[in-house]
Amino acid sequence: MLATGIRRGLPQAVSDARLFSSSSATSAALPALADTATKSGGGFLSKIFGGSSARISVPLTDPLPGVDQPAAFSPPAKRPETETTTLSNGLKISSEATLGPTSTLGLYVDAGSVYETPEQSGVSHLLEYMAFKSTLHRTHFRLVREVEGMGGNVMASASREQMAYNIDCVKTNVPEALEVLADAVLNPKFDSWVVAEQLKKLEKDIKNIKENPQMALLEGIHNVAYQGGLGRPLVCPEGAVRTLSADTLHEFVATHYTAPRIVLAAAGVEHQALVSLAKPLLEGVNAGPGKQPKVESKYLGGDYRQFAAGPETHAVLAFEFEGGWRDLTGAIAVTVLQFLLGGGGSFSAGGPGKGMHSRLYTRVLNQHGWMHNCTAFNSLYNDTGIVGIFATAQSSHADEMVGVITKELQAITKAVPEEELTRAKNAAVASVLYNLESRAVVAEDIGRQILTYGHRKPVAEFITALESVTAADLAKLCTKMLKSKLTMACLGDVANVPRYDAVAKRFA
Repeated sequence: MLATGIRRGLPQAVSDARLFSSSSATSAALPALADTATKSGGGFLSKIFGGSSARISVPLTDPLPGVDQPAAFSPPAKRPETETTTLSNGLKISSEATLGPTSTLGLYVDAGSVYETPEQSGVSHLLEYMAFKSTLHRTHFRLVREVEGMGGNVMASASREQMAYNIDCVKTNVPEALEVLADAVLNPKFDSWVVAEQLKKLEKDIKNIKENPQMALLEGIHNVAYQGGLGRPLVCPEGAVRTLSADTLHEFVATHYTAPRIVLAAAGVEHQALVSLAKPLLEGVNAGPGKQPKVESKYLGGDYRQFAAGPETHAVLAFEFEGGWRDLTGAIAVTVLQFLLGGGGSFSAGGPGKGMHSRLYTRVLNQHGWMHNCTAFNSLYNDTGIVGIFATAQSSHADEMVGVITKELQAITKAVPEEELTRAKNAAVASVLYNLESRAVVAEDIGRQILTYGHRKPVAEFITALESVTAADLAKLCTKMLKSKLTMACLGDVANVPRYDAVAKRFA
């Protein structure tokens, strides 16, 4: 019991609820509600406890008489616009005030494995593991406790051309979340003992990637397909684990994490409020030399083969998409092509019917029972990209598997039936709109587009472009791609896989 004289005030929500229960609007409605009520026997409990209950006779589909209906929520007539501000040091702040009680903040950096020197090979992969550890102002323990205290969630990812650092939080905690994000990314401490600890975890990740055929082959095709930046490994080489150090990390960050190459992207935050919060935190970031380095990546094609124990053979046939994301018309057509080909495994955990009308399902998986997996993929970058098909089968069917993939790649240079094309375009549009319902995806889209284009293109522009793709556009795109040099990669029991020259001649 509470001590005499000590009383706790009711929480505001409870107090408001009590006020509402005795409000004039509700009181005025009571006689009308009483008129609609009929007495009933009260059911089983009334036989035990006695008495009767009032039953409302108004159907659930009709509004209660005398009760004012609350005003319906009216969503905005159009999507909130993306606003961008550039600070004096060149750092860009871009945001979209999406609806909802939560926000996502992200720092996106024009830095990745394409910028690594031979001595720094694997540093981007390690930076992903070192994210949100100790800073010059916080221990790792304190940083974790602060994020937990605000109910936040942090994530970092490394790619070939960009690094991404994100934090999710409720809107009321945006100031604290932004300060933690900026401190973690721009003031990392890189304690040597923490680096050593993360390198051990990195070794396990490297092992897991090697055991994943799709990820291992994706690394392999980049290694043989490109000369230059994109040919460098994204996954840290095993030998580099012994040479990477805190000094390597500091050197890479000091060189590439400069203001003109950083974007603060946010979803669920008013832009001017974000700028006022970010300016004192980010305006002091080093502007660097001013001109960002140009990294050349020349597509050459090639053959990659890696033996691995097991009864299966995994293979990839791929070609260059020249232009990358900066060729928006071509990139849109590649997106439609991805949904046209589709594919998946012979067993899909996603439920029946998922993507079953795509070409690689209807023409490959449904027709060849020995094919375990057949999936289209694309990896697009700022100025180039690689598009192809990944497949898996028993090694005894390796030759036949390569033949089937070849046939499907050749088929996409011919006119696509209107029904197939419409289905692929609808699937692409649905995927874009569905993904943009995610606050985190919106923030990522903003950050990556600002780094690539310097501005964010309206969603409506992408949708219109997707819906405008024609069968002739796809045929033209695919014909041009198949004229580039073949990139071929195999993993597993590769003894029965046909030679590179023999496969390349089929596309000549």
